[in-house]
Order: sequence, then C-alpha cells, then structure tokens
Amino acid sequence: MNSSSSSSKADKAKLQSLKTEVASSLNVNLKQGYNGDLTSREAGSIGGEMVKRMIAYAENNMNGNMMK
Repeated sequence: MNSSSSSSKADKAKLQSLKTEVASSLNVNLKQGYNGDLTSREAGSIGGEMVKRMIAYAENNMNGNMMK
C-alpha cells in the first residue's frame, strides 16, 4: 500500500469523525452505514455545518493568519 492511499484512508476517517460530531451537535441521529432515511434538511444541515467548520479551520490556519 502506498502512502497516498493510507493518507486517503486517514482523511476519510477524519471526515467521518467530523460528520459524526456535527450530526451529534445538531441532534441528528446518524447511524453507522446507510442513512438514507435522513431528510434533505437534516443531511443538508450536516453538510453545511461541516463546510462552515472546515472554512473556519482553514482561515485560522492560513500563513499570516489573515483573520486578525
């Protein structure tokens, strides 16, 4: 196994962890595996909050910290 595939697995695990954390904070019941029973609003809320958190993380970790 090359380093890019192990990095990819680590990245997927981090995203899954973030998704679980966000769903929990939004009081959305996210199960292991299939979650096709979520409403569009619930799924969109999770995705939207994930994007907000990733943008905030990127902004706070940019060289020069432009958000001062």
